[in-house]
Amino acid sequence: MPIEPIPFRRSPAPTLGVEWEIGLIDPETRDLAPKAVDVIDHVAAHHPEVHLEKEFLQNTVELVTGVHDTVPEAIDELAHDLACVKEAADSLGLRLWASGSHPFSDFRKNPVSAKMTYAEIIERTRYWGQQMLIWGVHVHVGISHEDRVWPIINALMTKYPHMLALTASSPGWDGIDTGYASNRTMLYQQLPTAGLPYQFTTWAEWESYMHDQGISGVINHTGSMHFDIRPAAKWGTIEVRVADATSNLRELSAVVALTHCLVVHYDRMIDRGEKLPILQPWHVAENKWRAARYGLESLVITSRETDERWVTEELTDLVDELSPLAAELGCLDELRLIEEILERGAGYQRQRRGYLVHRDWKPVIDATCDEMEELKPRGH
Repeated sequence: MPIEPIPFRRSPAPTLGVEWEIGLIDPETRDLAPKAVDVIDHVAAHHPEVHLEKEFLQNTVELVTGVHDTVPEAIDELAHDLACVKEAADSLGLRLWASGSHPFSDFRKNPVSAKMTYAEIIERTRYWGQQMLIWGVHVHVGISHEDRVWPIINALMTKYPHMLALTASSPGWDGIDTGYASNRTMLYQQLPTAGLPYQFTTWAEWESYMHDQGISGVINHTGSMHFDIRPAAKWGTIEVRVADATSNLRELSAVVALTHCLVVHYDRMIDRGEKLPILQPWHVAENKWRAARYGLESLVITSRETDERWVTEELTDLVDELSPLAAELGCLDELRLIEEILERGAGYQRQRRGYLVHRDWKPVIDATCDEMEELKPRGH
C-alpha cells in the first residue's frame, strides 16, 4: 500500500495560536461541575465572536485563539474570552478553575462529552482513559517548511523540563498528595497515542510512521497521535502540549512567550546553518520524569555528555538568552514573568503549601480559583 503524503500547510511567518483548558467548579462542593454545554451555549448566544470548544469531559471548556503574530495579541484575545466565560459561569453559579489535575474529584463521576470519538477512546483505553481528569495548555507556532519540523521538535525536547517545571500544577490526585509536581504528565502518557515523540529526522519518516499507525489501527479511535510535541500539518504549526494548565492568564502568557521564543530561536539556527541541539532519547525521558516529579526543584540533564544543572538556573539563563529575540517578537514583558513565577513558586508549590496548612484540598481549590481572577496578564 503506497504511503499517503501528509501535506503541511506552510506558514510564512512564526504565527501563534493558544488553546487553554479550563474546568468548571461547584463553589459549594469544590468538585467539578458538568456544565460545559450550558456555559458554551450562553457564550455563543451573548458573545458569538468567542471560539470555545467542548472538551473530553463535560466539566471542561477550552478557549481557542485565532492566529496571531505576537503573544500579547493572543493573550488579549484569551482575556476577552475568559471574561465572557466568567460571565456565563457567574450566571450559572459556577467558578472557573485551571490546573493540571483536580486533587480529589472522582473520575467515575465525571461524564464524557457527547461525542462518538470520545466514547470510542474510553471503550478502547478503559481504566486509564477513564482517569483523564487532566487539563493542559497547547501552543501552536507556525513553521515555514515541513523539513524544519522534526529538527525543531527534537531541539524543543531538550527544553521539555523547563516548560513543564514552570507550569506544573497537579500534585493532588484522589485526595492525596502524590509527591509529584505534575501528576497529569504521568497519567496522560498512559494513553496509547500519547507521550514523548520519537526522534524522527525527516518529514518522510513521519509520513511513514503515520502510515503504519493507520494500518495497525492505533489511530482509528483518535485520528491522530497525541505526542507531547507534534506537528499540526493542517495548520502548518508545531504544537507544544507539554504544559499543565496554568491557574491564571498571567502565568500562561509567560509559558506562551517561552514557547514562541524557543521555536523561533531554533528556526533561526537553521537559517544560520547551525546544528540544532538534540539529547539521547533516554535523557529526554529522564528529564520528563524529573520535571514531573520535582518541578522547579529538578536537576536536569543539559547535554549529550550528561551534564546537569538546576532547572531554575536554566530558566534564569534562558530568559537572559532569549530576551533580545523576545523584544523583537513583542513578548519581552511576558517572558520576564518567568522570573516572577520562580519567585512566587509554581502552581504545584502553591497548592502543596495550602494543603500542608489546611490538610484539606477544598481551600486549595478556592485559592486556585482566586488566582484565575487576581493574577491578570500585564496590561489588564
